[in-house]
Amino acid sequence: MLTALQVEAARGDDAGEVVRLLQQNRLPVDGALEHLATMLVARLSGRVVGCAALETYPDGVLLRSVAVAPELQHQGVGRELTLAALRLAEALRAPAAFLLTTTAERYFPQFGFEPIGRDDVPPSIQGSVEFTSACPASATVMRRRL
Repeated sequence: MLTALQVEAARGDDAGEVVRLLQQNRLPVDGALEHLATMLVARLSGRVVGCAALETYPDGVLLRSVAVAPELQHQGVGRELTLAALRLAEALRAPAAFLLTTTAERYFPQFGFEPIGRDDVPPSIQGSVEFTSACPASATVMRRRL
């Protein structure tokens, strides 16, 4: 963990840096900036070096856009962002958190996420951009009850 790292709510002027991080990590940009109000960023010396967002729905939240600058990966930034996003989900009183991944199905179980079938996801979340077009149908779906 980097001691000078700060995780905080995203600001409007963070949008360009968030898009850059998503592109660097080959994550979907579609719809991401529509959730700046529930997006967190990690800053190091004032620079955005990570992000994570929650899409909120009546039946839960969708954790998306967890991205870390390539030079800082494997140093705890993604962990801090994920934990902060889950704390935010709990503060929002979401019953569960869901996510889609094509590369991190082995990473998220440490946070209590378990693989589930697409049919086990509430309809409100299935209607998200992530489910309908941004992520491939082959993506692993995971859930953590909150």
